[in-house]
Formats: sequence, structure tokens, C-alpha cells
Amino acid sequence: MGPPPDSLPSDLPPLREVIERHEIRATKSLGQNFLLDLNLTRKIARAGGPLAGTTVLEIGAGPGGLTRALLAEGAGHVIAVERDRRCLAALEELAAVVPGRLTLVEADALTLDEYGLVPRPGRIVANLPYNISTPLLFKWLDRLALFDRLILMFQKEVAQRITAQAGAKAYGRLSVMVQWRCQASALFDVPPRAFIPAPKVTSTVVALAPRPVPLAPAPAEVLQAVVAAAFGQRRKMLRGSLKQICPDPIPVLAAAGLQPTLRAENLSVEQFCALARAVAAAPAATPFLGR
Repeated sequence: MGPPPDSLPSDLPPLREVIERHEIRATKSLGQNFLLDLNLTRKIARAGGPLAGTTVLEIGAGPGGLTRALLAEGAGHVIAVERDRRCLAALEELAAVVPGRLTLVEADALTLDEYGLVPRPGRIVANLPYNISTPLLFKWLDRLALFDRLILMFQKEVAQRITAQAGAKAYGRLSVMVQWRCQASALFDVPPRAFIPAPKVTSTVVALAPRPVPLAPAPAEVLQAVVAAAFGQRRKMLRGSLKQICPDPIPVLAAAGLQPTLRAENLSVEQFCALARAVAAAPAATPFLGR
């Protein structure tokens, strides 16, 4: 079991004071927008359920606003990944007052080897840098065995794409690939004024719960190719958009039980999986899939 909530020293200096002392200013190139409101960061920390005994991976820890909240809510161990050395200096002060509970990792999250860091099952809780949030998400979809839950903050537009259902305007490649592997839900919005500096967009906290098995059977690489082709020309009917991976889509669509006049936005995740299985079984599609 981890420490109980409110397990931070009461004399911890205010975060704003720490930021001023280390002369930390948000850097646009790193996608930095800092959250300083402890009530809000604790709400995010609690969003994935109790933290006692849990190892939490935090990406883009910044000066430590969310890091403090995770520790205050009782996380047994927080692994904070940050590449900005100004922020690491501030985080080192926090690590010193919570011995054994905070590990700092100076690294680029996109190239980070989570397998060597996180005991299973861990949890990701992060205010993601906007400029790398989608590549990070796709990376983690291939590493879901490491995590019991992912609590991630995205731009609201990206969150809508992640959680959109078939037929919705926001439904697309991100929706299908995430929902195939996870149960996804939008939890709450965070207004621009909550950040320093304030971004131009609203943010949304999203919960992703990895599925024990994917929603429906499908070869992963083929599914990715089918979804990319279908949504790459989303205004076209499937009989047209799929020609780049299958020279004659009509019999493949028939094998999947789909009308050739449908468009990508009309297909559920399960139907995309059926289509991927049909494409994988079509010998004529093999050269187009790079196999």
C-alpha cells in the first residue's frame, strides 16, 4: 500500500515560488502549459481511481504541479519524465522531501523505453505536451500491457476524435484505433485560464482503459492500413477509397458484409475489423500492404 492522501510535507514551498526561483518560463517549442491549481491537479490525479500502491508514469512533468497532486493523493511511486533541465531542478527539490517516492527521468517521451521503467501494471497520468500527444498515444497503444489505466489531457478537438462514435463528424482513424484497444471516455474539460500561459484552446481529460483483448479480431497492421486508406479519402465511397490497398474492393467488401457505397465514417470499429480480415484474406491485396 502507498502513503495516504495528503502525504506531502505541509511546509512545501508554493509552486509559484519554486517556478520563480528557478526562472522557469513555459517554452512553446516543448509544448509547455503549466497547471498550478492544486484542486484541479488533484481532480486529475483522482480520475483514474485510488492511487495507493500504484506506480504512476507522468509525462511532461514540468515544474511539478500534477506531480505534487499525484503524491498528495497517495501514489506509491511517481516516475516523472521531463526533458527541460530547468524543470528537473525544481522537481529534484520535491524528490528530496518524498524519499523513494519520486524518480526523475530526463528523456524525450517519444523515444522513452517504458518497459525498462514501469512495473506492471502501472498507470499513466499526464498533461501531455500538445505537439506530441497523438504520436505518444499511438506509441502507447502498442504497449498497453504495461498499464491498467491512462489518464491523459488533450486538446478538446483531439479528445473528441478519440471518443467519437461512427457517424459523428469527429470519427476517424484515431477513434477506430484507440477504441479497438481501449474503452475511451471524456471525463471533464479544463479551460484555458487554468494554465500558465493560457493556450488558445480548451483541454479535455480522457480516460483510457485497456481492453483485455481487442474489441474484435483483426491483424493490426492490416487494420491500420485499411483505416488509413478509408479515412484518407473519407468523402469517397469505400469502393473508391480502398483501391490503394486492394485493386478490386467489391468482392472484399462483400466478404466483410459491407455495401460498397458506404463511407468510412459509417463503419463501426467491429465492421472495420471485419473489413481488415477480408483484406488480409484477399491474395490480390498482399502487394499493396507491403507483404
